Amino acid sequence: MDVYGCVHSFFKQIRMHLQAFINTFQIGGIFILNFLFVINADYRVGIGISDITGPIGQIGFLGYGNPFQKGSGLHLRQYARAFVIKKDLQCVAFVSIDTTMTGFGLRKQVLSTLQKNYGSLYNDQNFVISATHTHCVPGGFMMDLLYDLPSFGFVQETFDSLHNGIVQAVIKAHNSIQDANIFVTKGTILNVNVNRSPLAYLLNPKTERDKYSYDVDKELTQLKFIASPSNKLLGVLHWFPVHPTSMNNTNRLVSSDNVGYASILFEQHFNKDTPIGNGPFVAAFASSNLGDVSPNIKGPICISTGNPCDDVTSTCDGKSQHCIASGPGIDMFESTKIIGEKLFKKGLELLHSNQSREIDGPLEYRHRYVNMPIQVANFTYPNGTETKVRGCLSAMGYAFAAGTTDGPGAFNFKQGSKTQNPMWNFIRNLVAEPTKDDIACHYPKPIFLTTGRIKVPYRWQPQTVSIQIILLGDVAIASVPGEFTTMAGRRLKQTIATTVATYSKLSTKDVVIAGLSNIYSSYIATPEEYELQRYEAASTIFGPHTLTIYLNVYNNLIKSMLNGEPLDTDPEPEDISNKVLSFALPVWFDLPLVGYRFGDCRVQPPSTAKRGTTVSAIFVSGNPRNNLMRGKTFLTIERWIKEKWVVVATDSNWETKFIWKNVFFISAYSQATIEWYIDKNIPIGIYRICHFGHYKSLNGEIIPYIGATRKFNVV
Repeated sequence: MDVYGCVHSFFKQIRMHLQAFINTFQIGGIFILNFLFVINADYRVGIGISDITGPIGQIGFLGYGNPFQKGSGLHLRQYARAFVIKKDLQCVAFVSIDTTMTGFGLRKQVLSTLQKNYGSLYNDQNFVISATHTHCVPGGFMMDLLYDLPSFGFVQETFDSLHNGIVQAVIKAHNSIQDANIFVTKGTILNVNVNRSPLAYLLNPKTERDKYSYDVDKELTQLKFIASPSNKLLGVLHWFPVHPTSMNNTNRLVSSDNVGYASILFEQHFNKDTPIGNGPFVAAFASSNLGDVSPNIKGPICISTGNPCDDVTSTCDGKSQHCIASGPGIDMFESTKIIGEKLFKKGLELLHSNQSREIDGPLEYRHRYVNMPIQVANFTYPNGTETKVRGCLSAMGYAFAAGTTDGPGAFNFKQGSKTQNPMWNFIRNLVAEPTKDDIACHYPKPIFLTTGRIKVPYRWQPQTVSIQIILLGDVAIASVPGEFTTMAGRRLKQTIATTVATYSKLSTKDVVIAGLSNIYSSYIATPEEYELQRYEAASTIFGPHTLTIYLNVYNNLIKSMLNGEPLDTDPEPEDISNKVLSFALPVWFDLPLVGYRFGDCRVQPPSTAKRGTTVSAIFVSGNPRNNLMRGKTFLTIERWIKEKWVVVATDSNWETKFIWKNVFFISAYSQATIEWYIDKNIPIGIYRICHFGHYKSLNGEIIPYIGATRKFNVV
């Protein structure tokens, strides 16, 4: 090592020992203590955030698969949070987005747009889009038909909002690149997540289960980005396994759910007096191996009797619809708030922890497409017998239609089902009948939908997936195209750590699963969990050895990357953007109620309101799909201060709700109800509620309008 390298290493060691001391002197993200000497940053980092909120009215939500769950308002806006990291000539971009999943077509279009500005800087190899997996957001952007069915096909508005917002977040991150150091910290969070298929988890070998304290992972991993030499805190990126299903399938308001709320709380903490989504500090809570993990920690009960549900089938009197999990709050809003606050508080604790480890080392990455049905791999049974296994054409099992205890399905489907129904098989066969090979390949899964064989009107599920690995110093980030269960994720982490240790001089100290990345291919359960055919196993679409194949392809991917060897990749999925169909109804035109104008307040708030209560107002409105107000707001709460109105909350704030509906079923007449919970810390004074929107005239023109309530006193 040269003299400069020795000095650099010496001062880095000093800085690591002083980190705990420095962390105790943070105010608003700025370190009070600055070094008298300058140490070169190991990386260059840029961070950006942008609104990606889709159409909040009349479009089906993606997540619970309920075609009757259509959006009718807004609780929490959706955001894209982008992190660009550079080291020498290498660059990666990781984007966490507040939506249910991400599809090949969306990523392809985002990359195409970015390449018009930056050439090949951002490409298949180094670009990740990871969905948080919130279940209460508009769908219709996946293109693969099975996932777009709840929104009645493709919805251009949703796709465009996601695409434009993601691109804008990456541009902001790219333009803010600066020297920075990155630190990793981990900590345990209890009473946030539970396993929703514990009997399936118990089928994994006891010797393997005994290595872990819990049947779900409870460790929050945080990357902390600090500018150099200013020591300004730029942002944080977390991974934690929990389903964002605190908001259940009765909800009709767009919401980023528990992890989205945790991000908002973090950003509000550091971006004082700045509207949500506009501050310089960005905090993301990205998804991980959350496949069998629920936030509803009270567990499932029979809602009609209060008794426990059947352990295997999650039914009550034979019906899955009566077995519902909930908690920890008294309703879904309180539960979302509690889980979000726990995540935020632990993240803040880690931020100030003296256990942070600075990341140092090269930045490497590799990506490939994998045609899953043609893959083969070696599988070793517990008795030591080894055999070759293969992937299957995608298919969904009967238990898929049963849903989960977070959101049950319809009809008479049950989890844990290994039998078939002649009526449903007859309907299935009219669409695509499975072959004998399909049935044998997926055994013991009874096939409900042979999605890999359905070609009409276009692809139902992907057969080719995207796998990706990023080595950030001694931290490995595995971007996976679906929902790994707890044990499936643990096995992948172990495989990655072992492979890196085998082919690299550097050991990997931390491995992160970045779930629902780049392409969505439903679930990945272990072969043992697959046997019980709970929801997660029935949704493991490439057969019982889906995980076995992933372990093999990730091993080969990492080996080729570390050895500098070429690696064949399968062809990317077919671009079906020119084939997609949409049956979502457009907005024809809007009309105000007779005697009113758009923006008029029909129902005023009370003249006096107490803190700790909720006030509401009803406005004559246009359809919110006329203008999604991305980066803006449908409402403001304003306080009269020094002879002017000052905004104290928007539709991004937890305390507000924007509820829209047609006045007469499907009609051109609609109204917007705005609710504001007056927090106990809100200053007393004079307030008003304002509504902003657009209506569509009879000739198709989109026209803006504004409305406001009368003044009222908060006491």
